[in-house]
Amino acid sequence: MSTVAAVPQRSPSLTDPVFQAFALLRIGFVVAPIAFGLDKFAHVLVNWDVYLAPRLDRLVPGTAHQAMYAVGAIEVVAGLVVAVRPKYGSLLVAGWLAGIVINLLLIPGYYDIALRDFGLMLAAVTLFRLASAYDSRPLLPR
Repeated sequence: MSTVAAVPQRSPSLTDPVFQAFALLRIGFVVAPIAFGLDKFAHVLVNWDVYLAPRLDRLVPGTAHQAMYAVGAIEVVAGLVVAVRPKYGSLLVAGWLAGIVINLLLIPGYYDIALRDFGLMLAAVTLFRLASAYDSRPLLPR
């Protein structure tokens, strides 16, 4: 029988570099998914439709543009979950970014963006680990 070592709980302090890293990543993963998610509806930053792999576009119902509405809604929800429960939200964002990386690897010429999103996925996993130090609530019921 194996046991999982408990993560020692830390007190939030603005002078603590670990808390600063946690706070910066949390802010980033609240703001970015919400901003990018809302832009899926407005297309101010870019035409998001081109970022859906043709293989996946053939699988999802509707058009790529309609699929981006669903993507945008999911991103907004993910950002809100990070704001409220960073341990859960960070895993949601990490999983979502893994899906984005796979999607981008299916599009020739988008490998640089896939690599960037892989780095963001690692940052989301890092947020999860840091959130464990500031939130003693278990991720799953015992």
